[in-house]
Amino acid sequence: MFSVNDPFLYALSGVMVAFVVAQSAFFLVRAVRRARQLGIAGSVVRKTVLSSALFSIAPAVSILMGVITLSQFIGLPFPWLRLSVLGAVTYELPAASIAAATMGASVDQTVTDPAVFATIAWTMTLGILSGIVLVLFGLKRIRRGMRSIARKDKRWGEIVMDSLFLGMVSAFVGMLFADIRSGLPGFVPLAVAAASALLMAVCGLLIKKCKWSWLEQYALPLCMLGAMALSLPLTALMR
Repeated sequence: MFSVNDPFLYALSGVMVAFVVAQSAFFLVRAVRRARQLGIAGSVVRKTVLSSALFSIAPAVSILMGVITLSQFIGLPFPWLRLSVLGAVTYELPAASIAAATMGASVDQTVTDPAVFATIAWTMTLGILSGIVLVLFGLKRIRRGMRSIARKDKRWGEIVMDSLFLGMVSAFVGMLFADIRSGLPGFVPLAVAAASALLMAVCGLLIKKCKWSWLEQYALPLCMLGAMALSLPLTALMR
């Protein structure tokens, strides 16, 4: 019987995550040794390591939320592997949802068909590999092109970068309107997105007006958690 939480998947994912953690530990040790060679004080090194670790907690909260969300659908091992190594919260869930819809599966139920699970896994993996290949073989050329545009016209260079960012955001915004024809319940994603945007605006004001620069690292996970909490009463009101 196929299971998305099979011990073999746990073992396979655990090996990969352990390898990545080992890489991190290896480069941390190398960095500390190099700092000593450069004569950097040990107190400075410890402070840097500690501050980096603390500022990593906030983004990790949003990643943990992604793992928990996906685990209800495709089990714990695969999302744990994806979001520990390569994946991004903004990509994994939409990719899994689209693949599941293509196979006629529901994201509200745990996958029991190995063919559906394999399709979802391959979709999530192959979809994000394109970025790695592009960076590996095309990053230098892309950067040269962007620098060339910026040198000729700085304003156009900024416009191109903003356009690329807005194009990426637009790909996800379209999913908010997927079910609006179903009536008021179809507007729940829009209401939650609006609540999240409002929370982010509040964080932006606090950072800018109150000079809470520390909030920059915590704004995203706080807004995600806040929007998730608000989604419960919003869903109840709009159902």
